[in-house]
Amino acid sequence: MSVLAQTEPKEVFYFFEELSRIPRGTGNTKAVSDYCVRFAKDRGLEVMQDAWNNVIIKKPGTKGYEESEPVILQGHLDMVCEKTPDSTHDFLKDPISLLIEDGYVTAKDTTLGADNGIAIAMTLALLDSDSIEHPPIEALFTTDEETGMDGAANVDLSGLKGKMLLNLDSEEDDTLIAGCAGGFRFACTLPVQRVARLGTGLAVEICGLQGGHSGVEIHKQRGNANKLAGRLLHHLCRQQKVLLAEMNGGSKDNVITPGNRSVLVVQEKETVLKEIDAMKEIWRQEFGKEEPGLDIRVTELGEKEYQVLEEESAKRVICFLLHCPNGVDEYSRSLEGLVETSDNLGVVEMQKESVRFVVLTRSGKASKLVEFKEKLAGLAEMLGGTWQEDSAYPAWAFREESRIRPIALQAFEEVFGKRPVVTTIHAGLECGLLSGKKPELDCISFGPNMQDVHSFRERLEIASTQRIWAVLQKILKLCK
Repeated sequence: MSVLAQTEPKEVFYFFEELSRIPRGTGNTKAVSDYCVRFAKDRGLEVMQDAWNNVIIKKPGTKGYEESEPVILQGHLDMVCEKTPDSTHDFLKDPISLLIEDGYVTAKDTTLGADNGIAIAMTLALLDSDSIEHPPIEALFTTDEETGMDGAANVDLSGLKGKMLLNLDSEEDDTLIAGCAGGFRFACTLPVQRVARLGTGLAVEICGLQGGHSGVEIHKQRGNANKLAGRLLHHLCRQQKVLLAEMNGGSKDNVITPGNRSVLVVQEKETVLKEIDAMKEIWRQEFGKEEPGLDIRVTELGEKEYQVLEEESAKRVICFLLHCPNGVDEYSRSLEGLVETSDNLGVVEMQKESVRFVVLTRSGKASKLVEFKEKLAGLAEMLGGTWQEDSAYPAWAFREESRIRPIALQAFEEVFGKRPVVTTIHAGLECGLLSGKKPELDCISFGPNMQDVHSFRERLEIASTQRIWAVLQKILKLCK
C-alpha cells in the first residue's frame, strides 16, 4: 500500500515513493536510471542515457515559453545506504520502508534517500505535468555522487543548451547556495605483521554515535568512532600490554563514523574493563548532550591463541588513528561561521596483512586541499604506508554576477515572504564539476529541509517540500 498517496504535493511524493521502491545505492544505479528512461519514453520525451547511467531528459517549453532559453534541472540518482546495527534491510534488493512521523517523511531503520531522491521526484513531476508553466527543461540526473561524483565527472554536457542550472541538492529551505567546497578522497594502506599470542579476547564496540554528513554537519563536532578507537587504544597500551587483533569502523568516507569494532587481546582483563568504563565516562562528559547514545560495549571472547598485530605494526596503526586530521580545521575568514577546511576519517578496514584508512578532505580553497594532501601523505609515508588520492572535485566559486540568482530571490520572496540567506556550503555539490565542464553555467542550489542525511535518522520535512515545490514552479515561470 502507498504511504504517501495523500501527502501534498501529491504529484511529487508519488514519484518519491516510486523511487523509494527501487534500490539505488551508489554504484547500483542501473535500475533507477532505466526507470527514468522508461518514464521519458512513455511520455514521448527526448532522452539520453550514457555508460555511467547518467540520464538527460528534454521537454519543450509550454505555451508562451517555446522560444525561451532552456533551464537545466539537476539532481543525483544515488543515495547513501546506512542502517541501524540490528536492521536486516538489504539495500541491493529491498525497497525503502517509508514512514510519516510528526510532519516528516522518514524510513524504518535506514537512510531515507531524500538526498537526493526528492530532487529527482520534483523534476519528474514537472516533466509529467501538462499544466505547469515553464521554459524548455533539460533534466540532468547524475550517478554515484555520494562517493566521488563519478557521474558528473564523466557526463557529456555538449548536448545541453541551457546556461542556467538549478541544483536541487540542498537541505535548508531558507538558504540559497551559490558556491561549495572542493575535496578529495585519501586512502592510506599500512602493511602489518601478525604473531600468535595467548590471552583473553575482548570485542570492544564503540557505538551509539549520531554520525551524519561529513560536510554539512562537520561543524557539529560529533564523535568519530574511528578517532575515539585510536584514543582508547593509545590510552590502554600506555597502561599495560594490550594487543590488537581486529579493527573495522565505518563504510563510507562521507559519513561521520558512528561505530567502530575492535578485538583486543589482554592479560589483565578486569583492569582493562575498568579503564574502558573510565574512558566511556570521560567521553560522556566531554560530549555531554551532543552524543546521548554514546556507549562502549564489551563482549568477552574467551582465553585462547589469537593472531594479533606485532608491537611495531600496532604502534603505527594507533599513530595514524591518533594523528590523522579529523573534524573542522579552519573557518572561513570572509563568511562568518562557514567551515573552510575539514577532514573525516570515515573508514578503517583491517585485513590480514594491512590496514586501510580512508579520509575525505574538503576545503573552499584549492591551496588548503594541497596542504592537507601533503600532510596526509607525509603521515602515511612516515609510518611506512602507501597512499593514493582519487575522486577529487573542484570548488564551485561564488559568482558575483548572476542571471538566475535574482530570479530565485524573487521567487523565494513571493513564496516565503522574505529573501533567503545566500551563502556557500562546506560540502561537495556537482555544480563545481559541471561548471568546470561548461564554464558559462550559472548555478544555484536549493532544496527542502532535511535532517540527519547520510544516517538512518534521515528525515524530510513535508511542509518544507511544499514550499520548495512552489518556489521551483515560480522560478520556472519567471524564466520567460
